[in-house]
Parts: sequence; structure tokens; C-alpha cells
Amino acid sequence: MNILVTGGAGYIGSHMCKRLAEHGHRIAVIDDLSTGHEQAVRWGEFHRGDVGDGEFLDRVFERFRPEAVLHFAAKSIVAESVADPALYYRTNVAGSLRLIERVRKTPGCVFVLSSTAAIFGRPQAERIDETHPCAPINAYGRSKLMVENILAEYWAAYRLPSVSLRYFNAAGADASGAIGEAHTPETHLIPRILEAALGRAEPVRVFGADYDTRDGTCIRDYIHVDDLCQAHLDGLEYLRAHPGCHAFNLGNGRGFTVREVLDAATRVVGRRLAYQIGERRPGDPAMLVADAARAQQILHWRPAHPQLETLIESAWRWHRQRAF
Repeated sequence: MNILVTGGAGYIGSHMCKRLAEHGHRIAVIDDLSTGHEQAVRWGEFHRGDVGDGEFLDRVFERFRPEAVLHFAAKSIVAESVADPALYYRTNVAGSLRLIERVRKTPGCVFVLSSTAAIFGRPQAERIDETHPCAPINAYGRSKLMVENILAEYWAAYRLPSVSLRYFNAAGADASGAIGEAHTPETHLIPRILEAALGRAEPVRVFGADYDTRDGTCIRDYIHVDDLCQAHLDGLEYLRAHPGCHAFNLGNGRGFTVREVLDAATRVVGRRLAYQIGERRPGDPAMLVADAARAQQILHWRPAHPQLETLIESAWRWHRQRAF
């Protein structure tokens, strides 16, 4: 297939391109490099530009003629979305709408959205499945939910097939160590821990140690980036056989506390890692864990790397030799 990957210079997008290449697909990447890294574009042709630019999209689509679009390009920092919601609605909603409309005009093309657990807001259950109420509490979550709603209406009105994949906490890196997670600023726990272990960052600050959890720190569901990529392949295959508007939650279905992540990283790195206990952050729920039973039943998808230490080991290989 000809598969267009937006945000293909980013963390998950670059891993997806590698997996697509391994499966023999032809790849084109769109990225404006506002947060991505050109060094990560190693598979497929590269088109630097903005998905919100209609003329640019027309040129790429006419040249490449995609049969599927995997849409990873987005702003994704919660605190930034609170401080500058206009940026998130302009990029994540208006940009995505322009892209979706271009896909609608491309015969036979289907759409896969990189979505997020942030659409659910504060959890009302220990395990979050697809029936959980959607009540996002920040512009990031609201922007992604808006795009999911657009896709639902585009299926109802225009029969544009789509699938939305809601990630919990993506982590880890490709086993080769060639690509990995590199954000500026880095807001994710595992890369912050590993960068601190290498002396490239300050010791990690733990936001709250008085939650009603087994050790007082927050619990999160970490899913290996390679497992997310496999879910995209499975979702794309399912979508082509079962046209519609589908959505799936993606996670391990088990959670790890912040202290458990620190302990696992200590075992991987081989030395005790310093950290600081701070105050809770407003709006941080005690527990966020996926119920991914629907993806398992319908897509026949299961995480191949559910162990926390395995996930951290892959990230550690990347951070020790990172090239960007």
C-alpha cells in the first residue's frame, strides 16, 4: 500500500514508518519539524510542511496517491494546551479537518487517527474502556475528541472509513536503538528518568506521594511504542475489511506507580536514581489504566512487551546512544 504518515519525524510516527517499511509498504512522511527530528525520517520520502496547508497537501496527495493516512501530527503537551488553547485548536482541529477533507476527496483512502486517553478526563472507573464518558479537562483532550467527532460525522455523511486509537502512556524505543523518544521539553516520566541517570537532566520530581494507591504515587498504564505500531497495522487491516468509524483504547491493562517505574529503572541502569518528592499537580488523577479488551477481541491485538523492565531497557539503549 501507499501509506502517508503525518508526524512521521516524531516519536511514534518514526517507529510506525520503520514498521511499515518492514511490511513492504511504500511510505511518504509529512512533518513540519516543529517538534519532530529530520534524522528520524529514515523510511520513505519526506515532505516538509503543514497538514493545515491545503495547497501543500494537494501536491503531496497528487504525487504520492495514498491509500491510507496515519495521522500522528499534533500538539500534545497538556500544560501548553491550557496556556495556549488556540494553538491546539488551530493545529489539532483545524489542521486535522483540512487533512480529513483531503482524504475524503481521495478515492479508496482510509484514515487512522492517533488519539489519546485524555479524551476521557477524570476516570470514573479503575479500568477505562470505550464506554467510559468523554469529559476532557484540557484543550489537548478536547481537541482530540473534536477530531474523533468529525470522523464520526464524516462516516455518517460521506462514508469515510476511519479508526481512532486512544493511547494511554506510550514509552520505550525500537530494539535497534536507532530511533527513540526525544521531546523538547521532555515531559514524559521514563525519558526524564533516563536522561537524569545520564547526567543530562535534573533529578526527577515526583508530583505527589499521598495518593490512595499502593505506595502513594500515581498509577499509569505504560504501553510499548512497538505495540502501538502493531495496533495501527491491525487497525488498518480491520478497517479495510470492515469500513466504518471505529475506536479502540490501547494499553497494557495494568498500571505501575511512579515509584515502581523508578525502581525498575534503577534495576535497568544498575544504580540508585535520585528523585525529589513534590506537591501534587492540579488535575492529576490517582490512577489511569486502560481496559483494552475490545482491541484484543476485535483486532486480535495484544501487547508483546507488557513487562515494565523490558520497556525501560529498550528506552535505555536509545538514550545511551541517542543521535538527536
